[in-house]
Amino acid sequence: MSSFKALRVQQGPAGRFSRLESVSLDDLTPGEVVIRVAYSCLNYKDALAVTGKGPIARGYPRTAGIDLAGVVEASSDRAYRPGDRVLATGANLGESLDGGLAERARLPAAALVPLPTGLSLFESMALGTAGFTAALALRRLLENHQVPERGPIAVTGPTGGVGGIALGLLKRAGFTTAAITGKPDSAPYLRELGADEVIARASLVTLGKPLETAVWGGAVDNLGGETLSYLTRTVRPWGNIACIGLAQSPVLNTTVMPLILRGVSLLGIHSVEVPRPWRLAVWEKLAGEWKPNGIERLIVRAVIGLEDVPGACEALIAGEARGRYVVRIGGDL
Repeated sequence: MSSFKALRVQQGPAGRFSRLESVSLDDLTPGEVVIRVAYSCLNYKDALAVTGKGPIARGYPRTAGIDLAGVVEASSDRAYRPGDRVLATGANLGESLDGGLAERARLPAAALVPLPTGLSLFESMALGTAGFTAALALRRLLENHQVPERGPIAVTGPTGGVGGIALGLLKRAGFTTAAITGKPDSAPYLRELGADEVIARASLVTLGKPLETAVWGGAVDNLGGETLSYLTRTVRPWGNIACIGLAQSPVLNTTVMPLILRGVSLLGIHSVEVPRPWRLAVWEKLAGEWKPNGIERLIVRAVIGLEDVPGACEALIAGEARGRYVVRIGGDL
């Protein structure tokens, strides 16, 4: 089998680093399906892996990239045939499995999702794990009886991939939304995404009493830390907070008061080990009634090549990115 390019994370004497290498299928983790990769994308987890700032890979060397979309080249599993268009998000790619930032991938069939009708390969990676996570959060909110009548949904970290897509999904589902951001100059962009209101995060009183005036019907939180603590104290009775990220801090200092006196629920959103029926259902929604408007114009920050990934990952770590990086590898196959 001929060699191909892959962005590999290595563990060296001075720590973790990444570099483009020439590899073969024999160098990859086992799997029943070989995919010619058309597109991948960048998430915060990818940025941690590629820059060496986070121990994302479980074993070295490891091809980076938690997402991919492409075309099946070969398969020993009857569920997939050559020519099938597929995607994979999370599912341990870039961690225990070699990931999608490569020209070829070899994956277990269980990690793959048939590309739903209504999405192109490019669109699936404009959404990627970020879009899937936002949609999973909406699913869990709805399952736990979140309704628009309860009040506006606060979305933190809205200039990032998950937050930005969540604004649009919530709006399509009939909710009023408030974008809480550390970048108030992004207000016009956030309103285009679906924010009814834009609030500067610095204006919030994030240290206070166990319970404060109830303002929000619910929330989608990408930050953790003081901001998540503030949300627990200010969500209305029977509201839900979908907890997705830790961009501010992994620490949560709060009390049980909002849970037992207001019935507030904290919903953990984990996008890796998702039951397969849920995964398939969420992608069908994203290809159909939940498909965001203006994916290429509003959600995609830039389309880059494999060689551009390290620089883009540094920008993600520095909090300089707005929107999503799509990585063009094979293009529209």
